[in-house]
Amino acid sequence: MKRRSYLLSAGFVAVILTMTGMQTVQAAEVNIYSARQEHLIKPLLDDFFKETGISYKLLTGDGPALLERLRSEGRNSPADILITVDVGNLVAAKQAGVLQPVQSSLLEENILQQYRDAEGYWYGLSSRARVIYYDPDRVAPEAIARYEDLADPELGKVICVRSSSNIYNQSLVASMIAHHGVEETEQWVRGFVRNFARTPQDNDTAQIRAVASGECAVGIANSYYFGRLLASENLADQNVTSKVRVMWPNQQDRGVHMNLSGAGVTQSATNVEQAIKLLEFLSAAHAQEIYARENNEYPVNPKVPHSGPVVQMGTFKADELNLSLIEKYNAEAVRVMDRAGWR
Repeated sequence: MKRRSYLLSAGFVAVILTMTGMQTVQAAEVNIYSARQEHLIKPLLDDFFKETGISYKLLTGDGPALLERLRSEGRNSPADILITVDVGNLVAAKQAGVLQPVQSSLLEENILQQYRDAEGYWYGLSSRARVIYYDPDRVAPEAIARYEDLADPELGKVICVRSSSNIYNQSLVASMIAHHGVEETEQWVRGFVRNFARTPQDNDTAQIRAVASGECAVGIANSYYFGRLLASENLADQNVTSKVRVMWPNQQDRGVHMNLSGAGVTQSATNVEQAIKLLEFLSAAHAQEIYARENNEYPVNPKVPHSGPVVQMGTFKADELNLSLIEKYNAEAVRVMDRAGWR
């Protein structure tokens, strides 16, 4: 009787352990805070679930707001991964201590070195260029062939751009510091500001529209905003793209300034392995093609060709500056912009 009782007990324990193991597998998930809108990221997350069996929970919101939420939640945050836009936001998350470094040979293979943090705190998922847009009836392309040309006094007050608080502009100036140093960059910003056609305002799309309307002759905006206009069936948008030309700056030297959307594993993550698997999935060819095309951006995986509306904008030489350097120069970039009067 004792022997039989022991076997029944052992069998019961085995069943419990098996059921627990099954529950662990079924419960595998990753919790995501994303600055990417749900309709842009959800199809890929659904594919990730189908491929790996790892379920997900998704919270979307504004990038800075998500960062503040991670700060306030601290180690109690349910987030395993933060997806956000612009390397400046990735750098801010790293400096705030809400990310942890992770290493993966697959991520290193899939993502160009300049598009990932040197210490593994964040990884790029798609890239975009900070492009010059111009009215060909008012400005000769050779007059604005380099970012540096935008400070030329002979150009005049023709430039429309967003405010200095915009993270895209801060990253551009940080890249200029990386190439030219603080003093030379500050002189450039001062000349650039003198050529403003109006007070910095609005979003990137508004700068392109302002060029088309004649309010200014030159504008600066990320490439994907023009890609959206190219993809639009709205006649007003088509009218804009017919009037505006794209200048890929610095093609004879370092190349056009690039930036990122990207992601990092949070310091609070309890599902680190699953978070890394998601990063690896998003950096692989299938996801890269979809992610870049749907966002009108460029893959960070060099094996994946460009696709979607941005192909119409032509080919270009990209600046190979390692974007992890933005962390080093971003704070100085803000001070330079402030001293030079860029508001």
